[in-house]
Amino acid sequence: MTGNEVIAWAAIAAKADIMYGYPITPQNEIMHYWTRMAPKAGKKFLQTEDELSAGFTTIGGVLAGKRAFTGTAGPGNTLMQEPVSMAEMMRLPMVIVIQQRGGPSTATVIYSQQETNLTCYGGNGEGLRVVYSTATHQDLFDYTIKAFNTAWKYRFPTFVLADGYQAKMRESLTMYDPKDRGIDMVPVEPILGKPGVPGIDRSPTHIRNTYNTEEELYDVIMSIAQDYEKFAPEIIEYDEQNINDAEIIIISHGVVSRAAYGAMLELREQGYKVGYFRPITLRPFPAKQLFNRARQAKMLIVVESALGQLAKLVKDAIYGCATPIENLSKPGVGIISEEIVERVKTLLKGGHFNVS
Repeated sequence: MTGNEVIAWAAIAAKADIMYGYPITPQNEIMHYWTRMAPKAGKKFLQTEDELSAGFTTIGGVLAGKRAFTGTAGPGNTLMQEPVSMAEMMRLPMVIVIQQRGGPSTATVIYSQQETNLTCYGGNGEGLRVVYSTATHQDLFDYTIKAFNTAWKYRFPTFVLADGYQAKMRESLTMYDPKDRGIDMVPVEPILGKPGVPGIDRSPTHIRNTYNTEEELYDVIMSIAQDYEKFAPEIIEYDEQNINDAEIIIISHGVVSRAAYGAMLELREQGYKVGYFRPITLRPFPAKQLFNRARQAKMLIVVESALGQLAKLVKDAIYGCATPIENLSKPGVGIISEEIVERVKTLLKGGHFNVS
């Protein structure tokens, strides 16, 4: 099935209650499939007048105690950052699926990894959110389910960051009921409008996104940041292969990591000590893990369909490590394994570094 269809099925499996959304390519079919399946499963859908409204109505659903989510892409992701910033400040478990398209602005409706910066650090806050970068349809299913649990457990806005290729291509996967795999869905509850009288039957609920003084805001932000740092080790995920003896490490995320993995295998067969590192969570980023691997290598090659957005995350993560970094950047364009193999061999021939 297509990736968009997978997401709709995963949301049903996760017992999502309602989707709010507005059409934008390439995520439209998430809404289409959801509206086909939702009535049969007793679920609901609301099409809003734009992505800004979709974000705020998703917050409304969450406040009412519903396992709510939305999906968007490109310019819609830009508009979504205001409600996401609100969710960050108010610690609301918002779930957002992003099917990246080319940018800036309207650009193409096809594919890119150019929404990495926006998704990880958009809005006017500190980017205290969770971002899962998916590579396969199995990832789409698994991490859509996980996103709801992560959001409601840790109370941070949580993204599933995919792309236009994943949205449209067809691929097999294993679907399952989370219960059958021992996955318990984190219970949801009304955040506002709980039964009982506040201060008598229960503690009052007090959530804010507006503060009167600099000192007050500082205290709140530091408290949220401390929680984020505390929970980060529990959330961080990454994949690495053939890394222990690697002299060259190919770093990529999302669908591009499939090409990177293939390139690593081909280069290994030819006798090159090449490893593969894929951050699955871009926020929080597996910084310590990558730093430790980077120190052992002679060269890092960051491969992405953007102009240095992943590279920026990598450079921040390994600050203080002297291992040189090379890039293969093709914004808005797909990357195949042959291109990565050629890039590695070109670097070797050019004497950029010595390998045994």
